[in-house]
Amino acid sequence: MDLSNFARYPSLRDKTVFVTGGGSGIGAAIVESFVDQGARVAFVDIEDEWSRRLCQDLKQQYGTAPLYIRCDIRDVAALQSTIDKVGRDLGDIGVLVNNAANDMRHDWATVTPDYWDDRMAINLRPMFFTVQSVIPQMKRLGGGSIINFGSVSWKLAQGGMPAYTSAKAAVHGLTRGLARDFGKDGIRVNTVVPGWVMTERQLKLWVTPEAEKQIDQGQCLRGRVQPVDLARMVLFLASDDARMCSAQEFTVDGGWV
Repeated sequence: MDLSNFARYPSLRDKTVFVTGGGSGIGAAIVESFVDQGARVAFVDIEDEWSRRLCQDLKQQYGTAPLYIRCDIRDVAALQSTIDKVGRDLGDIGVLVNNAANDMRHDWATVTPDYWDDRMAINLRPMFFTVQSVIPQMKRLGGGSIINFGSVSWKLAQGGMPAYTSAKAAVHGLTRGLARDFGKDGIRVNTVVPGWVMTERQLKLWVTPEAEKQIDQGQCLRGRVQPVDLARMVLFLASDDARMCSAQEFTVDGGWV
């Protein structure tokens, strides 16, 4: 994508950044945006084809590629081992972006305990354990920025995926509590709240003509929220420009909630 008209953040150059779910959609836009800023970027995903293609494309466009490591974020031990490896190979992580999620729709009547636990294992649990692993690195740096992804879905009282909306609502409590715990160490923790973002997945599965009408009625702004719009907010929160922003929600939804 052409990022030439957007802001530059000198404080992000050479900073080590770790992104979960960076191979496609919002995550890929975040990865590219940090590469464009001159950061050292590592990301995890389970979609090898998309992730490797992203690395190839960014290498061709920017002359440098992010570090991709395949990791299922449900495997906490593997996830934390990966974070330790990134810190050793690229330098201590100064920015953590907890982006990975799965918003598959599900009927409340058919949810089993195993399914519920699996939704939490994807959408909530990894956020805490990535933080737990990265904090020692950020302390060595004298500070850092943690950015957790929430969702407008629960604020809009959206039905049809109760495990997902429960997990995403909990992200806000996690962010605020951790912001208090780590503020004394110069570590900021914030939540980015996406609206309905036009990723390939959303367009393929759920953006129907009826959904388009719903978006038009809900948003204050015309147009559609794109992955790059979320990436720009993430860059700001990761940068020194946001040095006094913590424990907050930053919503990018076209003015819906």
